[in-house]
Amino acid sequence: MQTKGILDLIGNTPLVNSRTLLVNKDVKLLFKMEGNNPGGSVKDRPAYNMIKSALDRKEIDEKSKLIEATSGNTGIALAMIAGIFKLNIELVMPENSTKERVQTMRAYGAKVTLTAASEGIEGSRDYADKKVLEEGYIMLNQFANPDNWKAHYKTTGPEIWRDTNHEVTHFVSAMGTTGTIMGVSTFLKEMNPDIEIIGAQPTDNSRIPGIRKWPEKYLPKIFDKSKVDRIIEVSEDEARAMSIRLAKDEGVFSGMSSGGSVTTALKIANQIDKGVIVCIICDRGDRYLSSDLFD
Repeated sequence: MQTKGILDLIGNTPLVNSRTLLVNKDVKLLFKMEGNNPGGSVKDRPAYNMIKSALDRKEIDEKSKLIEATSGNTGIALAMIAGIFKLNIELVMPENSTKERVQTMRAYGAKVTLTAASEGIEGSRDYADKKVLEEGYIMLNQFANPDNWKAHYKTTGPEIWRDTNHEVTHFVSAMGTTGTIMGVSTFLKEMNPDIEIIGAQPTDNSRIPGIRKWPEKYLPKIFDKSKVDRIIEVSEDEARAMSIRLAKDEGVFSGMSSGGSVTTALKIANQIDKGVIVCIICDRGDRYLSSDLFD
């Protein structure tokens, strides 16, 4: 009998054909189903790579006090993987984060600290920075840690290249920490520089969990704008509507950031004559049930 450990299940997520969204038969739209990771999101990949790489370099051990600011999915992934490696971690989130996310992190054994909703994820980042400066905590820092994007360079990008039989022409991803789009872009451009990389950002005043338009002070240090060919803005209403449509029409149950990603991919699909578009389905919809997304 062949068995695997839970960490062996990270990655190698399936590509699924869109059944109903496309009109042009010469364009193929593929969903990269990151909710199939054991922690339920694309963030399992960088969380594992950041922790394992830091352990290998002996930068952290079981005595370390880890802290990280997160909007949700990274925190769940870090909580799961830190627990497996017997590491202590405190995760900091805005207090308006969904109940499911907070409960899941605590179930994995992490300490969860909630900061003022009015300050957003920026307030959570400021809190974590202060704990690092004043209390000896160690931050993995998904916003500046190259092990974030390298996870996608080593896994997500090669999987897309392999599973499309090298035929991918466009890659679309929501942009939060930007680790996914940075890593996948770096790999795919090495394979074929003509592949177009498109990032989804929210319109002004839109709140889409997992997608951000960062103020200059908080712009992720791993972000390199030269690796993104085009940025397309998506509204909160568009992302919400597409999340509902994905569940009802495609059987793809996911969060609002995935709705934003697919909305952007369809905008591309309507502009080209033919091609193979891969877009990231970031997570599963069950962690949004206490929100109003599916009301």
